[in-house]
Amino acid sequence: MVVVGAGPAGASAARAAAWAGATVCLLERAELPRYKTCGGGLVGLSVDHAGIDLSRLTRTSIDQLTVSLDGRLTCTRRRPGRPMMSMVMRSEFDQALVESARAAGAGVRTGVHVTGIREHDVADGPVAVAVRGGPDVLARVVVGADGTSGRVGAYVGVRLDQVDVGLEGEFPVSAPVARRWAGRALLDLGPVPGSYAWLFPKGDVLTVGVIGSRDDGGALRAYYADLVRRLGLDAVTPLHDSGHLTRVRAADSPLRRGRVLVAGDAAGLLDPWTREGISFALRSGRLAGEAAARAAAGELRALDDYPRRVEAVLGPEMDAGREVQAVFVRRPGLLHAFLAAVPGGFGLFGRIMEGRSTVANQLRRPGVRAVTAALTR
Repeated sequence: MVVVGAGPAGASAARAAAWAGATVCLLERAELPRYKTCGGGLVGLSVDHAGIDLSRLTRTSIDQLTVSLDGRLTCTRRRPGRPMMSMVMRSEFDQALVESARAAGAGVRTGVHVTGIREHDVADGPVAVAVRGGPDVLARVVVGADGTSGRVGAYVGVRLDQVDVGLEGEFPVSAPVARRWAGRALLDLGPVPGSYAWLFPKGDVLTVGVIGSRDDGGALRAYYADLVRRLGLDAVTPLHDSGHLTRVRAADSPLRRGRVLVAGDAAGLLDPWTREGISFALRSGRLAGEAAARAAAGELRALDDYPRRVEAVLGPEMDAGREVQAVFVRRPGLLHAFLAAVPGGFGLFGRIMEGRSTVANQLRRPGVRAVTAALTR
């Protein structure tokens, strides 16, 4: 089998399939390690499903959160000794995941540009993965994890109902500034409906970014520039300064076509509210790898099982994220109050970040459901 894309979803799929006994070839367009625009915050579910030793990769563990409302009403809450997130550099994290897939038996080819997918008419014919400058790579099953604008998602026909733009920079800072932010993240609820900003500390580097609807791109650029200025980083030359799109899957979008499955960003699997995607990539990648290995061994019903398993595991979380995002777009001040002033609010947020609870579980509570419904009318 072939896996296209060596991010968290692809590496997770390749590792799971290799563990299951499949012969796996993992194709990646870039050379590794490579930079990836991403905040690099691992929530509890990401830590639980990474399957690698994170101790050497974690730059900082976050047990403090500063929350503000467009730079105002700043409040810092603490959970000493109880980290909510682990901060990593994506280049290092992704490389470690690929190495874990290689150790499980997967072959890895980098510098391979996939240009298309073709399935043969015969039921047991191979899937042809067309690559630039070389012969097709043939496989019994293909897992696409090549990102939101990749070839495999287009082939499967993935449909999207939310497209956001993220703007981010990684800023080298002095030792005093690094100490000021050590163990503490910033969450600023932005002036653009549905937007927010973050600052994630990673030792002597601060990752700063904003995200919101692509339709508000101009306003988001102004928000990002103002945030960098407020943080005193406007005179600092960033190590990286980039933008990226995040695309959320429509609820009825396909996750497979024939012998081709999609996972992670290629399938639009991420939280519509936080836009957190690493935990979704790791979990969907594992599910895809397991299904693909079974199918490659002749158990073709595993291809039908995969979408059902994704819906069962990730569907409730995405539905809950849509509900919270609908409230956040209309009432950002409510989230600020919940985190900064409501008794127990920050503690619940921390438990969700740790993976000890989920937004979906909280929305099942009758009182929470009633309030959410009232706020979105």
